[in-house]
Amino acid sequence: MQKETGRVVSQKKIAEDIFDLRIRTSAAKDARPGQFLMVFTGDESRLLGRPISICEADAKKGELRLVYRQMGAGTRALAALAEGGCVELLGPLGNGFPVKDFQDRRVLLIGGGIGIPPLVGAAWQLSRPAFAVGYRSESYLLEDLERIGEVLAATEDGSLGTRGNVIDALLALEAEPKAGGAGWLTRGLCPEVIFACGPMPMLRAVAAYAKERAIPCFVSLEERMACGVGACLGCVTKTKETDGHSHVKNARVCKEGPVFDSREVAL
Repeated sequence: MQKETGRVVSQKKIAEDIFDLRIRTSAAKDARPGQFLMVFTGDESRLLGRPISICEADAKKGELRLVYRQMGAGTRALAALAEGGCVELLGPLGNGFPVKDFQDRRVLLIGGGIGIPPLVGAAWQLSRPAFAVGYRSESYLLEDLERIGEVLAATEDGSLGTRGNVIDALLALEAEPKAGGAGWLTRGLCPEVIFACGPMPMLRAVAAYAKERAIPCFVSLEERMACGVGACLGCVTKTKETDGHSHVKNARVCKEGPVFDSREVAL
């Protein structure tokens, strides 16, 4: 696998420290929902790439959409890119969501904060998607989600939807479904599978919620990555079963993941 130079189609700030970046690259034709890119800023003082999840891929246009949070020097350099600028990419990398296996099922996509963007591309490929999403207060990408399916929202400050987290919102809906709701989720139907991405405390809660209801659940994990291709072992996560090759209870998030069956990893 080799680096490729992508060209910036557009970039805009959509919330506090949240940027929406579109890049023209041949990687778009191979990208699958849940995969990621290693993005290199071109600054020689930062040789390692930054792992950024793919929000959407348009194979016809040859464009990838990345929605990311500006957090450190690397992502500040990424946020400074303007239309027409160039950026080095490696990818798409990793294993994504098993979209094809559940294409016609009731899929609940649960996202928290910057974990929401990777779910967008998956939802477009599903026939019966619904979202349960949690924000602190800002509601970036909400309009995108509402174009795809019904949305159940929660915010920590109560400014949008249920006050609390996504599990609070789901439990409230279970207790009082809406008979005249527009979609299967608000009418109280149980999801047949869950795809989730977000902070680890949320993923633990989602996995427990799914286990109690015997719902298959796939979670996208985030770990610090250096190489992105499984060579450095810098993004190892604990698994519940011993790996047949290494004989330890470990898996590489960048290579075996980032998406795992929630029953297989120690959250």
